[in-house]
Amino acid sequence: MNFVESEERIALRKAVGDLARAYGHEYYVKVARSGGHTSDLWNEAGRLGYLGVSVPEEYGGGGAGIGDLAAVCEEFCAAGTPMLLMVVSPAICATVIARYGTDEQKRSWLPRFATGEVRMSFAITESDAGSNSHRLKTTARRDGADWILNGRKVFISGVDEADAVLVVGRTEDAKTGKLKPALFIVPTGTPGFEYKQIDMDLVSADKQFGLFLDDVRLPAEALVGSEDAALAQLFAGLNPERIMGASFSIGIARYALDKGVAYAKERSVWGAPIGTHQGIAHPLAQVKIELELAKLMTQKAAALYDSGDDFGAGEAANMAKYAGAEVAIKAVDQAIQTHGGNGMASEYGLGTLLGAVRVGRIAPVSREMVLNFVAQHSLGLPKSY
Repeated sequence: MNFVESEERIALRKAVGDLARAYGHEYYVKVARSGGHTSDLWNEAGRLGYLGVSVPEEYGGGGAGIGDLAAVCEEFCAAGTPMLLMVVSPAICATVIARYGTDEQKRSWLPRFATGEVRMSFAITESDAGSNSHRLKTTARRDGADWILNGRKVFISGVDEADAVLVVGRTEDAKTGKLKPALFIVPTGTPGFEYKQIDMDLVSADKQFGLFLDDVRLPAEALVGSEDAALAQLFAGLNPERIMGASFSIGIARYALDKGVAYAKERSVWGAPIGTHQGIAHPLAQVKIELELAKLMTQKAAALYDSGDDFGAGEAANMAKYAGAEVAIKAVDQAIQTHGGNGMASEYGLGTLLGAVRVGRIAPVSREMVLNFVAQHSLGLPKSY
């Protein structure tokens, strides 16, 4: 067991961090408040190969694991340029297609994931289903060789930037008549596919959308992998989603902590830096400890996933996602408190994160559902829902 990252990953972190800091948080906030997108940063990161580090080498990617992609995500967030689409497009969609897609799907999509040329959203959430994927109402039925999709989705990230959406629907099992999950690639220009932006009180360059699928006709090859293996395919994407979500939160926590520490060193009151006071220093030290613990669990989850242990990765990924979200909230709160009134001033780049870090407690799986998972699967307690 090695708790030290490889020289290659350390070098990757530095290179990504250098790129992200060249854009910086001011760039991100300006783009977000104007209703724009981080396309310049995304495209440059793609050209440099950072978005495709986990795409198999035979399709032009780096051939590395989810741990390296998570490190890329963390460094972008630590520089104040969080790109939520990273959690979705290369982590969920590219991973599912690489593991379960047909040869044609791999040839068509993976080289473009490797360069960042293609963006793909992921659509699972529905207003009436919440965290219960067994109650999804989006259905797919056969019509000759084609599939017909009908349903509604909510809180789907980045659809306006996406070339396609990986939609989780349900098909009827011919033997039992029960509905089972299935994944379909739906190009955003497909007739019957519409989306509408959801107004959010967040300063984010990644917008949220509601999807409307009305008799969307798809060719047979839109189905990802095997119709019978869809549940395994679904979790092949959800574990990386949680790992990336943890890294996203950890990166923001690092950004906030760095801001808080720097201010505590330079701001003087009564002839001494405010960081000399334990009322300031100890809460920042607590954040540092909890940040390192969350990072270790995230690295463990990534290592388990890359080793092929999907169940072990599931437990660790949920714990990492929980820990990352909690420390991000604490880090931003304490950084703002350290700054006093300046913490809410736009000049200091912290107030915009108040809403952003709350997302980690809600999505992609709520804090409470993570606790349910740990209670049932890690502790062996009776199922509570």
